[in-house]
Amino acid sequence: MRVLFWYCDKFAWKPTIKTLENVQNSEPEEHEKAVVAFIHVEPKDVENGSSSETKLVKNAKWLARKWDVKKILLHSFTHLAEEKADPDKAKHLLDQVQDRLVKAEYEASQTAYGYFNDLVIEAKGHPLARIFKEF
Repeated sequence: MRVLFWYCDKFAWKPTIKTLENVQNSEPEEHEKAVVAFIHVEPKDVENGSSSETKLVKNAKWLARKWDVKKILLHSFTHLAEEKADPDKAKHLLDQVQDRLVKAEYEASQTAYGYFNDLVIEAKGHPLARIFKEF
């Protein structure tokens, strides 16, 4: 798994091009003061025994604590590596991560899955505003 975390003062998306046929229709959203995780799920991340899900949860919570925010947005971003997990398995992993974050009392949600999205990003120029992790 490869993840590019951003702390954003503002993050908005508008679904533009549907890339997966069987995904839900989605509406534009806008959020303020959030940690946004651009997540590339690789095949090894969805295998039994993978620790990627737990590492993603822990890293997202760590960065949210650093910025003193409770909002974490998960954005499927399959542009950080060559190998990609099966889309259904990747979505399941993201759903599990979201559930775990919600149980830990974070406001966790996902951007439109299976779409190219127009994005609006306002982010601080700060060392903790952009962090890359590979698990």
